[in-house]
Amino acid sequence: MIKGRDIIIVGQQPWDVEIGSNCKNIALEFSKHNRVLYVNSALDRVSLLKGATDPKIIKRHNIIKHKEPGLVQINPSMWNLYPDTIVESINWIKIHAVFKFLNRINNERFAKSILNAIQELGFSNYILFNDNDMFRSFHLKELLKPALSVYYSRDYMLAVDYWKRHGEKLEPILIADSDICVANSTYLADYCRKFNPNSYYVGQGCELDLFMEYSSSVLPNDVQQIPGLKIGYVGALSGLRLDIQLLVEIAKAKPFWSILFVGPEDEMFLKSELHELSNVYFLGSKSPSLLPDYIYAFDICLNPQVVSQVTIGNYPRKIDEYLAMGKPVVATSTPFMEAVFSDHTYLAKSAADYIDLIERAQTENNKELANARRTFASTHTWENSVSEIYKAMQNHL
Repeated sequence: MIKGRDIIIVGQQPWDVEIGSNCKNIALEFSKHNRVLYVNSALDRVSLLKGATDPKIIKRHNIIKHKEPGLVQINPSMWNLYPDTIVESINWIKIHAVFKFLNRINNERFAKSILNAIQELGFSNYILFNDNDMFRSFHLKELLKPALSVYYSRDYMLAVDYWKRHGEKLEPILIADSDICVANSTYLADYCRKFNPNSYYVGQGCELDLFMEYSSSVLPNDVQQIPGLKIGYVGALSGLRLDIQLLVEIAKAKPFWSILFVGPEDEMFLKSELHELSNVYFLGSKSPSLLPDYIYAFDICLNPQVVSQVTIGNYPRKIDEYLAMGKPVVATSTPFMEAVFSDHTYLAKSAADYIDLIERAQTENNKELANARRTFASTHTWENSVSEIYKAMQNHL
């Protein structure tokens, strides 16, 4: 454990975005024994112009004009900084040298705001923790001069066009320049190790109390009349991440099974053949507090992801949520899934595999297996993940 240090966190997700994130959970865990400054990304010019009526944009603009304080205390040892600066929207620029020049200016504006907050809080000898922010925080090690710089990789960002254009050149440099890299999957740790030998797999934390402590035995109203074996998925329905064709094949091959989806659909799902199948049910978005009700209703839980650069290195937190409720899980096989989850899930490579393994999971399921799944999921806590981050830090402080 690391105690009594000052830690600055920068990343892609502002604190005032409602959805949770790895970085926010890590920040809260850090703040149990250290002082933490969680820095929101700076307001960019295009967002200011397009979001003039957005309360979040209005707040940031007021802070820039010094009408509101930019430093907000979250808990006794943690503060959230709204930078009092505007950065230019430059990712559309195709000429990399021009992008680099302007990105340096953006970084200097961003760093100046952070340094002012550091001075106000009296931070010293601090650790810089960068959550995948490869552009706006590219120069922060040089500009902030931390005692230790940490790059946190939790998604393969270069699979996304926005990050790919300039990130293919900048991220390897940033990884190499960081003192250490930590990653939430073995795939991403291996990726970082190509550029920096001081790269570590630190696992993933999850907030599982809602699922571990679930005790109801009543099915949701919109599930009660659905017949047959209930096979379900909870989460955002994205055609880039989930294998729609595989799901169509399963549904057609087993018309007496019911396939249930809980979550918002993207355009690819809305237009998919799944909507034409009578044994497929789209139940829509639900409040996070209701998700255990639906997982409880599933006989088998699915994670039918596409194997691509976007997904191959990610840690699917929903697997832990399923397992925390003792449910049998059939998921797409990836090197990471094989390495971490193979003892407690059924891993498939095709629609035929999925069908065979769903049948096997149904047949084999028992109380002993359910308890083993719960026990395994309970080890994936933020305390344990941050403990691994601390170990990596201590090796280099």
